[in-house]
Amino acid sequence: MQPSSAQPRVTAVLVVANGADHLDRTLAALASQTRHPDNLVVVDVGSTDGSTAELEFGGSAQLTRIPAGRSFGDAVAVGEQAAPHPESDESVDEWLWLVGHDNAPAPTALAEMLAAVEIAPSVAVAGPKLTAVDDPSRIRAFGESMTRFGRSLVLVQDELDQGQHDRNTDVMAVAAGGMLVRRSVWKVLGGFDPALPDVDAALDFCVRVRLAGHRVAVVPDARATTAGPIEEFGRKRVSEARRVRLHRQAQLHRRMTYAPAGLLWLHWLTLVPFAVGRAVGHLVAKHPAAVSGELAAAFAVAFGGGTARSRTALARSKRLGWAAVEPLRISWRRVHERRTTSRDVELARVEDAPLARASFLGDGGIWVVLAAALLSVVTLFPLLGSPALTGGGLLPLSTSVAQLWQNVGYGWHSLGTGFTGPSDPFAAVLAVLGSIVFWSPSTAVVVVVLLAFPVSALGAWFVVRKLTTRMWVPVIGAALYTIAPTLVGAVTTGHLGAVIAHVLLPWLFLTVLEAHRSWASASGAALLFAAVAASAPSLLPVLLIGWLVALAAGWRHAHRRVFIPVPAAVLFVPLVLTQVARGNLLGVFADPGVPSATRAPSALQLAIGQPLPDWNGWLSASSPLDLVAAALPVALAVLALPIAATAIGAVLGHRWSVAGTALLAALLGFATAFAATHVTVTGVGSTTTIVWPGSGLSVYWLAIVVAACIGVDTVPRQAPVVGLVATVFAGVAVAPAFAAFYLGTAVIQPTTGRVLSAYVNAEAQANPDVGTLVVEPQSDGSLAVSLERGQGSTLDDQSTLDATALSLSPSGSRLATLAGNLASRSGYDPEPALRELGISFVLLDDASDDALAQQVHDRAAGAIGQDARFTSIGDTTNGQLFHYDGTVDRTGGGSSASKATHALYLVVLGVVFGAAALLAVPTAPRRRRATSNVLEADEPATTFDEERDE
Repeated sequence: MQPSSAQPRVTAVLVVANGADHLDRTLAALASQTRHPDNLVVVDVGSTDGSTAELEFGGSAQLTRIPAGRSFGDAVAVGEQAAPHPESDESVDEWLWLVGHDNAPAPTALAEMLAAVEIAPSVAVAGPKLTAVDDPSRIRAFGESMTRFGRSLVLVQDELDQGQHDRNTDVMAVAAGGMLVRRSVWKVLGGFDPALPDVDAALDFCVRVRLAGHRVAVVPDARATTAGPIEEFGRKRVSEARRVRLHRQAQLHRRMTYAPAGLLWLHWLTLVPFAVGRAVGHLVAKHPAAVSGELAAAFAVAFGGGTARSRTALARSKRLGWAAVEPLRISWRRVHERRTTSRDVELARVEDAPLARASFLGDGGIWVVLAAALLSVVTLFPLLGSPALTGGGLLPLSTSVAQLWQNVGYGWHSLGTGFTGPSDPFAAVLAVLGSIVFWSPSTAVVVVVLLAFPVSALGAWFVVRKLTTRMWVPVIGAALYTIAPTLVGAVTTGHLGAVIAHVLLPWLFLTVLEAHRSWASASGAALLFAAVAASAPSLLPVLLIGWLVALAAGWRHAHRRVFIPVPAAVLFVPLVLTQVARGNLLGVFADPGVPSATRAPSALQLAIGQPLPDWNGWLSASSPLDLVAAALPVALAVLALPIAATAIGAVLGHRWSVAGTALLAALLGFATAFAATHVTVTGVGSTTTIVWPGSGLSVYWLAIVVAACIGVDTVPRQAPVVGLVATVFAGVAVAPAFAAFYLGTAVIQPTTGRVLSAYVNAEAQANPDVGTLVVEPQSDGSLAVSLERGQGSTLDDQSTLDATALSLSPSGSRLATLAGNLASRSGYDPEPALRELGISFVLLDDASDDALAQQVHDRAAGAIGQDARFTSIGDTTNGQLFHYDGTVDRTGGGSSASKATHALYLVVLGVVFGAAALLAVPTAPRRRRATSNVLEADEPATTFDEERDE
């Protein structure tokens, strides 16, 4: 193209979309140009802020309105059509100057760009240097390009303008705002691609300009302002999901448009699979808002159409091959350098953060954890080396990981006579633990019990360090929380769920506290919330109240905390709905595990942290001394005074708000424990038992410890003495409980993992559904009856749905009738019931020392032993075993519908918890948006396209 001898004609197309904040300044800047545009067309895109209501033009200026929602490119196309048509004199250059309402140009901007294209006739598109509206010395955009795989990049962004980039004028593309384009080229190319309404529209247009044989340049001396990226034009706010979708959809559309015809099918087939992989990458990189945008972009490009029209337009105007733009692409080295620089800047910012108040290695943290580990070894020495535990609320776990997960979710449960329904959420916790120690799942329970004390100390140390300033105060807090009466009580009585809840509560507190800072903390809090709730359902009200308080306190960052209860809800919804349908909502709060009788402590005992009415073991230890036993309430109350006084006194210090919040939490925990002692929903033999109050006391104790440590932290010179006295007194108060295994008061004991006798186990190898009727004489003269399948019931097989049943099922009633008639001489024919229930063995459990229970045992032994249909196997470690000589039916394993429901529920669990786990995995700090809006849209770095870029 030869230089024009006539003055070029410029039509400025000003696009306005709710631009009241910028329009007046932009109009004034256009009027101040040293080289005025010949025509001005203002295109209003459905503005509702009155920005164009009072505009009136005449002569060469005009106003055109189009409906809201139309793109910047559509507005320019309308403006171009409304502008005066080019003169017949072909020697006159016609130019379009695209201006947004926020693109206020410098006075010489148009003159500089016209001068640049005049001396370089091959340039068909020129663009100014875009600077920030509020800081003209900072570059917002100066040229655009893309990687070899199509990811768009702004060449220079958010840098201080010192002229360091002014020599680089030949670029692949320029931004739409302020673009000067030859009108004839615009018409030949058809303007912006309608399939690219916002993002990458200018980039795609400039690429087609290049392929049509023209050049694109930036003019450093021409300046204009911009208020933000193109996707924010005319919008008050763009969500992160929408931003990602716009950028990713533009990239995928361009990829499909530019791809060779022979590879188009391959690109189309990989759109959705790559989107799924990138969505997982977003989760790993703590960018969950991008997941929906990523998937939506892939489906929109794959099935939304528009690619064929774009490919036709490109083929019609293309004159050069892709080698024409290849030198202008961003190399992988430069992408890597930009990413590395961004990461270094972010890491430097993190490293400049204030140092921790106390060092775990240098300020006693490691020593208190080691001391807690030593305490665990000494206290639980009889359990060392044991493959499984039994007693209290414990039984061995299933012997295979597959069986563990089979007991998770909704489906058939072989417990007792069998039923179809939801499992306890705690079954999922056990399945995870057992899967970790997959070669011996029951060992996981032993490991949890042994690690309970040191892990509790570790969590409490970090909690107290977070809330105090003195270096040694976290040691006091860790020691107090480790020797909590509720923890040692739960360990020695076999309340595994309460143990897990106690261990996890400090970590849950920490993650909820930090949830506003990162998705990793929020997702970790969600997982811990679910684990604590599943392990101790009685804490559900406390957890929900705590979550609501956290939402209200951190409402500015509520979008991260609002999803914390979701995993727990997925676990509990089936059980809650079933219990509501049965009219037994309180059954949801029943303790998971083997039902075991628990005596209710008094209000005073709850107040000093005791979950059992044995005064922390002092009652049995001092039983020979009546005077000492009578003084126990007063003595233990006195021992609790230092920690109580320090906690209450904390509200008098300058940290009164934090201490007061902790005391309110303590009150909530105490109320939960007190309420638990009045809720009897679980059946144990011929009676019912209360909900374990120790879970509520764990919350109570943690809050009291936090308040006491804040009090110690604010006390001046007497602080070390007060902290030491409180710890020593608390240790003395709980000492007999830690000696339970040596005093013979511990309920749990090591076992080989076998629940029933070896004879039954051998039979179960051939027939996994073999039934064993277990009859246990009670002290009130009744019989406790249960039906064991295979090698016996396991901990993961237990169900609160069965334990809290308000009435016996028909099969349960038949089982009770069978046991009652077998245990006494009668004319009852047991064969039909034995056959239909699949019972091949009868186990008569040993009676207690009670005379009435022994009488019931002897009568049952005589009745069964004299029945010719039974053969006595002999005495076992579990009791007297009899074998039924008749044939029995094989019991069913649930319908196909229940199996399908179970599989579907496991898939839902996998999706929800898998996503939360991916988000909870720590990663490197994310880059800030200031680095590059386009880079952030394609974050994280672990995506397919970015990996290939590197």
